[in-house]
Amino acid sequence: MTTTSSAPNGGRATLVQGDPLVPRMLLGKRLRDLREEAGLTRLEAAEGIGSHDSKVIRLEAGRSGVRREDVIALLTLYGLPDQGEWATLLALADETGARPWWYDLRDVVARYERRYFSAEEAAKLVRCFDDQYVPELLQTEAYARELLANGLAAASGRAADRRIELLARRQRLLRRRPRPVNLWAVVHEAALWRAVGNAEVMRAQLEHIKKIAERPNVTVQIAPYDARRAATGPLTLVRFPQAHLPDIVYLEGLGTARYPSRPKEIESHWHVFNTLVTEADPPERTRHIIDGVLATC
Repeated sequence: MTTTSSAPNGGRATLVQGDPLVPRMLLGKRLRDLREEAGLTRLEAAEGIGSHDSKVIRLEAGRSGVRREDVIALLTLYGLPDQGEWATLLALADETGARPWWYDLRDVVARYERRYFSAEEAAKLVRCFDDQYVPELLQTEAYARELLANGLAAASGRAADRRIELLARRQRLLRRRPRPVNLWAVVHEAALWRAVGNAEVMRAQLEHIKKIAERPNVTVQIAPYDARRAATGPLTLVRFPQAHLPDIVYLEGLGTARYPSRPKEIESHWHVFNTLVTEADPPERTRHIIDGVLATC
């Protein structure tokens, strides 16, 4: 769906409605750059538009929608002369209020998951490691249902069905055309042996990993028991097609998650994942390792 909005120079800017995360990040990064080029602090920028610095902080971090009026006030304060860029930035401002793709399933989306699900949808590359279970993007429906039924916050009935629908929508990213997400998953060997459901569920899950790993956009490695475990828990890294946007680090815990955002933190977690890749068996051994587990099921 597309709509149009007026640009400051009298033109019309075309808007593509979709998840608001990337527009928020793009707008926030450019506004931060413009503020710094103008030699203003966040507090000075906020005072200049009669607001609080917390608003400028949220806006520049891409963590909230924004009114066109606020963007106009900031661009005026920063003295942006390029009318074409005015139109682009105001179009982005309009998109920051769009409903995210998961909106109709928001009753089963935890607050801490929202930013990650939006990032995953917009990603060109997702790298993930799980030290306990098969990563969600590789799970079968039956395996996922068992985890939902037996987790700390057990879900059943309609809630479980909606979480399964949510997972199915997320997994479509691997088959999306023309540009599917590139997934690189490192699975700890313990996850292959840990019984989730009955033997039939586990056999189907293991066969599914073998099959999906044949896709050109999916790489699966198995980290053996004796790996040094560079990561101490689940780790997910997201990279966007827009090269100037920062990567997102997602560290999920029990009922919560962290999003380290400082450049050094992001770099550190990429180093952790690269270490996991080095310690794990090469991708060409994944099928052999899984066949070995299947032989005992």
